[in-house]
Amino acid sequence: MTLILASSSRSRQKLLTHAGIPFRSVSADVDEEDIKNNLLKDGCEFQTIAEQLALAKAQDVSRRYPDDLVIGGDQLLACDGRLFSKAENIEEARSNLRFMRGKSHTLVCSLAMVRESGEIWRVTTMPELTMREFSDDFLDDYLKNCGPDVLSSVGCYFYEGLGAQLFSKIDGDYFSILGLPLLQLMEKLRELDYLKT
Repeated sequence: MTLILASSSRSRQKLLTHAGIPFRSVSADVDEEDIKNNLLKDGCEFQTIAEQLALAKAQDVSRRYPDDLVIGGDQLLACDGRLFSKAENIEEARSNLRFMRGKSHTLVCSLAMVRESGEIWRVTTMPELTMREFSDDFLDDYLKNCGPDVLSSVGCYFYEGLGAQLFSKIDGDYFSILGLPLLQLMEKLRELDYLKT
């Protein structure tokens, strides 16, 4: 039995690798925006949306690898009741960061585990992060130094790097901020005898 990460996320792959968890990565083929928009139309809470997206990714890959454990993850960002997606370009990233400046936002981080296309476990964590009142000059320098990489993160930041300078306070699990509730996942993998106890 192999653990498969239903994602090409470098951040999630790095967390699993550094924790010494054997896995392989297989990208899921789901229309995330379509799923998200339909769930929003149905009035679903942000947590439900993140969980359903994580589950959809895991089930998609599990159909191809039914005998393996497949984990799918999703991370949404909510600020002032608004749900953010990844910025399409640097100007949108600038606009999003200006909106979040001086405010707290929540990262809704969900992970679903599937085997034979059936869900066997899920977890959602919701760390809260507060951005400081940074200047426009700082923001311009930040975006210039980070470059287009910020577009691959829903919050336009990598907390483990330069993105740490955007914040004044965090409440919640560090690994979840990076996109994967790692401690909870390892506990479940030990329970399933995938990791040594």
